[in-house]
Amino acid sequence: RACGPWLLGLLARLLLWGSPGAWASYLRRSSSCTPIPHHMALCYDIGYSEMRIPNLLEHETMPEVIQQSSSWLPLLARECHPDARIFLCSLFAPICLDRLIYPCRSLCEAVKRSCAPVMACYGYPWPEILNCNKFPADHELCIAAVSTDENSSNRRIPRASCKDCELEEASTAREILENLCTNDFAVKIRILRKNTTTSISDFDLDPGRVEVLKHGPLLRTEIPARLQQWLDIDATCVHNIMRGTHTGVFVVSGEVQSDKVVVNKAYAWQKKNRNLHQAVRRWKHHRCPEQAG
Repeated sequence: RACGPWLLGLLARLLLWGSPGAWASYLRRSSSCTPIPHHMALCYDIGYSEMRIPNLLEHETMPEVIQQSSSWLPLLARECHPDARIFLCSLFAPICLDRLIYPCRSLCEAVKRSCAPVMACYGYPWPEILNCNKFPADHELCIAAVSTDENSSNRRIPRASCKDCELEEASTAREILENLCTNDFAVKIRILRKNTTTSISDFDLDPGRVEVLKHGPLLRTEIPARLQQWLDIDATCVHNIMRGTHTGVFVVSGEVQSDKVVVNKAYAWQKKNRNLHQAVRRWKHHRCPEQAG
């Protein structure tokens, strides 16, 4: 199986490290190598094909490994950090070498920084078993972060949102108008996907395709920058809206929360969404209930 760049880097460091000596003999007696099964969704096809068991989390059987690792799949779906899968698999499915290779402390801290807030949204604290202080410092032999290489040094690390955000069905024009009334802002925008090669996609706002329907407490001139900030930090919401497409036009509305905007509703601007087109046309002359009073 072809190795990922992070694995090639690890193997190069291991060759420079020298012979593991007596520790390797102990390791061979205390654990065994086994193929990563297809139904271990977290780590199958991670870049290597065999893992050590017991693993670094002291799971002793494959059914236990699969059961425990599957509980982390929803977190990966939140796209909280591009290296989250590598970090987790280094523990659940440690690579089968002559010595145990732990994740670096900096890798743990980076993943924790982005993912722990998302876990907290659902009432789950960062587990003590993943206490980053337990892992080796970067100058020791360990698995380092991949997202810090020279090609991604300027890349933003999206902070996943706790809010589940999906495209809305434009059921009636009246319902859409009511939504625009209750939210702080409403804008028609075009979103572009910048890449398709990394585990988290970056998105750009097309500055020439921003139509402000309602600016609320925001200045019209600041709306593009605030929406770009939303694209940068709310990876989950944007991913759900884009649904794998490379570009799209949407009507989004939401609220202003201190230093950021939060999108509550999003509608795809398509010919078949006649109710959405009708609502946008009527909006200029529409009076919201509080305005009418």
